[in-house]
Amino acid sequence: MKNKIQPTKVEKVMRDNDFIVSKTDLKGRISYANKIFIEFSGYSQDELLNQQHNIIRHPDMPRAVFYLLWKTLQSGQEFNGYVKNMSKDGSFYWVIANVTPSYDDNNKPIGYYSVRRKPSQQALNIIEPLYKEMLLAEANAGAKEAIHIATQLLVNKLQGVDYDQFALSL
Repeated sequence: MKNKIQPTKVEKVMRDNDFIVSKTDLKGRISYANKIFIEFSGYSQDELLNQQHNIIRHPDMPRAVFYLLWKTLQSGQEFNGYVKNMSKDGSFYWVIANVTPSYDDNNKPIGYYSVRRKPSQQALNIIEPLYKEMLLAEANAGAKEAIHIATQLLVNKLQGVDYDQFALSL
């Protein structure tokens, strides 16, 4: 489905009180999507359930951000970050995401819980050029080195502040 969607320049802006909520298994397959997620993604609940969460990945997103997300989650920590998502119709919407590992009664990880909300325009004014620069670095580096090069670019820009702290500070 997602590979055939062409991105458009049409933006959907979240309302101030919206919260997009989803749950996934350990592999990132969607097991729950709330009504706001369904609304903004443009997919039905049936189309979302059991699909990889990257069904809404926008091609403007640097791969390095998702590398950081997975690295953070697999270390047992929660992740906070900015994500540009793509709807089924090709439109896009920005979110500030909080993704947290979920555990069973034996403290074994069973999946992830994500709550996304509307980011501030001031934050996007900082994030958008940064992500464009990272995306360009990935493209210039080639597939093998893309994530490493863009991650290093981000680390250098943040000057000792980790991405999570940076995202929460905006």
